[in-house]
Amino acid sequence: MQPPPEVVFVTTNAVHCDGSGEVSPALGHPRVFLRIDEKGFVECGYCDRRFVLKGGPADQGAEA
Repeated sequence: MQPPPEVVFVTTNAVHCDGSGEVSPALGHPRVFLRIDEKGFVECGYCDRRFVLKGGPADQGAEA
């Protein structure tokens, strides 16, 4: 399994993605609203950007 192309750490379980970031928003994709579930992360269906909840189960820096 390949790692996601970009990981964004967030502090809320409701996020949105439009594909922008390092590229112009005009080159992105339609804005989608995503919700992080019990896995602690969600991936955008357009660009595969992964949003990880800080301190959640998917956060590699989380203390066990």
